[in-house]
Amino acid sequence: MRGDSLRGYLFVSPWVVGFLFLTAGPMAYSLYLSFTSSSMFSPPRWVGLENYRSILTEDPLTWKSLWNTFFYTVFSVPLCVALALALALLLDTRVRFMRAFRTVFFVPSVTNVVAVSVLWLWVFHPEAGLLNTVLGRFGIEGPLWLQSEVWAKPALVLMSLWGVGGMMVIFLAALQSVPRELHEAALIDGASATRRFFSITLPMISPALLFNLIVGMIGALQVFTQAFVMTGSVQPGSEGGPNNATLFFVLYLYKKAFQEFRMGYASALAWVLFVLIVGLTVLALRVAKRRVFYLGGEER
Repeated sequence: MRGDSLRGYLFVSPWVVGFLFLTAGPMAYSLYLSFTSSSMFSPPRWVGLENYRSILTEDPLTWKSLWNTFFYTVFSVPLCVALALALALLLDTRVRFMRAFRTVFFVPSVTNVVAVSVLWLWVFHPEAGLLNTVLGRFGIEGPLWLQSEVWAKPALVLMSLWGVGGMMVIFLAALQSVPRELHEAALIDGASATRRFFSITLPMISPALLFNLIVGMIGALQVFTQAFVMTGSVQPGSEGGPNNATLFFVLYLYKKAFQEFRMGYASALAWVLFVLIVGLTVLALRVAKRRVFYLGGEER
């Protein structure tokens, strides 16, 4: 048994070492830096809670970036989950070339985010863009999209629908695990397709629904690349425009860390985001406690 334990520790040691030096260590150091005034060119100077006080009471861009991030999260996550579920329902059928269809819908989710952002820059171009060209065919004057303070965030929300393939695959796996005999029994009882979806399908896939909601929320709260690439394409330093309409929290953190070199302040921002994500995740789990059905057990 001692030899088996030793071999087990040896097998897990690469992960443990990587976690300690690449994750836990940097996290602990960033927590220390959050209580200091630090840059990349000078040693840290202890300032206590000054960074947090400034973030919460003095820095208006903190609240602006939080508002932008919450706006993006509140709209993008439900839309992505709904679209992913709709696609999964369509692809959970037996027709010819179904594997090809599933691949086509999944591939965009694994495409490089920078490349996708450059592509959508052309889609959202106010004059020569694909979207406004299509709208013009119907006599609709398209907005300025990324150049408009009003339409910049909705544009990024619309772009987020491009990557629902990952959620779709999870929903598809959950749908295929729903016992067919439940649907057959409901059909015998005369239940409509809508009634079967809300009374059988949705409760049975509720763990996958909760997982996609939480993972989608965590990802949306950390949105960065799209805004950085698409709004910074005009000129360096314009990221988050116009007029900070797309200044998301992680983008603001990046600016503080790597443009202003205020590492202590940026570390404090990172820990504020960490606490926010943990709090919202715990809240979501508590809200869903009595609404998620697990096969082989009771609701939790």
